Amino acid sequence: MNVVAGGITNAKGFKATGFFAGVRKKRNDVALIYSEVPAEVAGVFTKSTVKAAPVLWDMDIVAGGGKVKAVVVNSGNANACTGEQGMKDAEAMAEAVANAYGIEKREVIVSSTGVIGVPLPVEKIVKGIEENHMNIGDTKDDSLLAAEAIMTTDTFSKWVAVEVVIDGKTVSIGGIAKGSGMIHPNMGTMLGYITTDVNISGELLKKALKESTIDSYNMISVDGDTSTNDTVIVMANGMAENEKIESENEDYVAFKEALHFVNLNLAKQIVKDGEGAGKFLAVTVSGTAKKDDARVFAKSIINSSLVKTAFFGEDANWGRIVAAMGYTEIEFDMNKTSIYFKSDGGRVDLMKNGVPIEFSEEEAKEVLKAHEIDVMITLGEGSEEATAWGCDLSYDYVKINADYRT
Repeated sequence: MNVVAGGITNAKGFKATGFFAGVRKKRNDVALIYSEVPAEVAGVFTKSTVKAAPVLWDMDIVAGGGKVKAVVVNSGNANACTGEQGMKDAEAMAEAVANAYGIEKREVIVSSTGVIGVPLPVEKIVKGIEENHMNIGDTKDDSLLAAEAIMTTDTFSKWVAVEVVIDGKTVSIGGIAKGSGMIHPNMGTMLGYITTDVNISGELLKKALKESTIDSYNMISVDGDTSTNDTVIVMANGMAENEKIESENEDYVAFKEALHFVNLNLAKQIVKDGEGAGKFLAVTVSGTAKKDDARVFAKSIINSSLVKTAFFGEDANWGRIVAAMGYTEIEFDMNKTSIYFKSDGGRVDLMKNGVPIEFSEEEAKEVLKAHEIDVMITLGEGSEEATAWGCDLSYDYVKINADYRT
């Protein structure tokens, strides 16, 4: 597998663009993605019981098992908690794209992100689609336009592309994403769109995405809030012309590993752009008997506001880590537990087999001054491990979100 420059336009047959429709005050606010041929589609969505209208539209399409040809996304307005009109507006977005490209409206995935509970200015979006749909292209710049158009409080666009050889054919996988705040394990205010020209069955595409999500998007945290609009979509149009992947063979494994790389890369970019964040934290819990236990421990730690604020203050307050593990209510033996932090600034050991270790506060400060910090916990009860990624919690997070709507 090779990481290459680009994004969602790297895969054969995919085009994209982004443009200004007037949902936001200034910045581009609508993105289009289009496949020249029908594509298999897989999706994962928010677990919130309050789901935005576009999420309900997309879930129905993905569950229906049909193929799709296009995606339309607007930023600036979530079209969430907008009642029956919200569903009509989501459908109107799909219909506008369908009319523009001569396809069926159920071949169009729809997404929205932004303020909740405000009517969507759908007329502006429809007009923007009518005026800009022909501007789609297959260059890196076209992909970047789409990546920029889906941003809200993001400070940088998020994209990645890879190539992998499958059945002697070069298969491309590219992705773009947005997310900065309202990020929590089980996804957050994040959107992700992945395109690939691999030839694969819809069933296996769904399986690969679902399994990858568990250890990528569902293992990140910025602030503990889950959104109404979380969506990750993968489209596979088969234009690489590899022999169709219809079983979990070597080709499937190669594709799944490349897809997971893309998902994990995008997930980490979201955390690094966490609202007001100054630290990128990787929490690894190893030595558990069950994989799920390691995941739960790691997510509990990375989601703890007290842990996050300790890292913001560069305070090696490891007691908050064991407290976060304790309130998961999963049994573990403190007498076998060891903890240390490491970064470019060095390493500081804090606990060994349940016994606190005296450490230099000055040396710990050097470790915690770094931008990227590894938090390592070993439990000595098995061979399983999991990693969760997150960030610190700063004054700026409060400032950003205190006046988000106004």
